[in-house]
Amino acid sequence: MKILVTGGVGFVGTNLIKRLLEDNHKVQSLDNYTTGFKHNEIEGCRYWNGDIQNINTMDKDFDIVFHMAAIARIQPSFERPEDYIDTNFNGTYEVVKFCIKNNIPLIYAGSSSKHSGRLKNPYTFSKDLGEDIIQLYQKHFRLKASITRFYNVYGPHQLTEGGYTTLIGRWIHNIENNIQCEIYGDGEQRRDFTHVDDIVDALVKIMEQKAYGYEFELGRGKNYSVNEIATMFGVNPIYKDAKPGEARTTLNTDTKAKEILGWIAEKNIEDYLNEKTSTK
Repeated sequence: MKILVTGGVGFVGTNLIKRLLEDNHKVQSLDNYTTGFKHNEIEGCRYWNGDIQNINTMDKDFDIVFHMAAIARIQPSFERPEDYIDTNFNGTYEVVKFCIKNNIPLIYAGSSSKHSGRLKNPYTFSKDLGEDIIQLYQKHFRLKASITRFYNVYGPHQLTEGGYTTLIGRWIHNIENNIQCEIYGDGEQRRDFTHVDDIVDALVKIMEQKAYGYEFELGRGKNYSVNEIATMFGVNPIYKDAKPGEARTTLNTDTKAKEILGWIAEKNIEDYLNEKTSTK
């Protein structure tokens, strides 16, 4: 198949492209390299440096589009809400129009943060707007699409530095560089940590089964407190004030992906962190 991945030099996009190439698909990436990196490029994929709002300049004969591109993370969204809405809504709208015009199925990376309330922070709101436009075009304009929602993804190619890092990547970096780890709040907030290989496996299953018209929750189905993660890492973090807009708990309890795709997240955060800490 000929496949376009937006956000192809980002975390999930890079892992997805690696899998697609291994499965002998022809893959192209569209990314503006704002939070993705050139060193994530994989031989065999054709990379385009550009904004998703200019997707209409791309080839038109793709068999499917995986829309992974977005500005991520909650805290930076309070500083630049207009950028998040512009990219995550307007950019997604252009991707949707591109797919409709060229009759291309679309798989969209939404966010599980929506379950804490779409107005909880600008990031969640912007991603939810992306879902809205997809659902509108599914209902009235025959868009073939499925929405996926990721839960606290970790694994190879995750960011480890800067304002867009998540807990696992940031703490790995801190530990390797003898930097103090920090917890914001009491540490009893719980997260459903899901390995990126499991996420990619679900995305590929949607494509292979042509499972369009669904909303798939992609999470491990088990959560841990941040304090428990600190224990797994073997660190004694310092505690700081909680940050606004964060969910108290994330946990995937939906079974649709298992029932329709035959998908179950298999990798455990404990095993991953045991491997990381054993090589410190």
